[in-house]
Amino acid sequence: MSKLIEKTDEFLLFEGGIKLYSEHESDCCEHHWLSFDDLTLEDFKGLDFDFTNDNFFKKIEDYGIELFPVVGHSVKIPGYGSNNGYYSSNLTLLVEDENGTRKEYDISECQEISD
Repeated sequence: MSKLIEKTDEFLLFEGGIKLYSEHESDCCEHHWLSFDDLTLEDFKGLDFDFTNDNFFKKIEDYGIELFPVVGHSVKIPGYGSNNGYYSSNLTLLVEDENGTRKEYDISECQEISD
């Protein structure tokens, strides 16, 4: 189980070197991301997360994802995207351990997209 130890605008870092972030291969005129901007360390106070299975989060279509701790309240993370409709809306959630081993989850439907 891991507690959050660092939050940036680009990723969440948990004990044990577990890093949670989103990835999108951008082309011209498009951007897709999970937004950690409005989260604070206080939002995660007292929460432990288990990343050893895939039950640590839920996809929320047209919004983002919801993280589930072992015990306690969930934390929602919005996803956003913008493009002109020509490019992809692919978005991937990544969980990377301290050795660089990554788990990838397609969360393309988990974002609010504007044109």
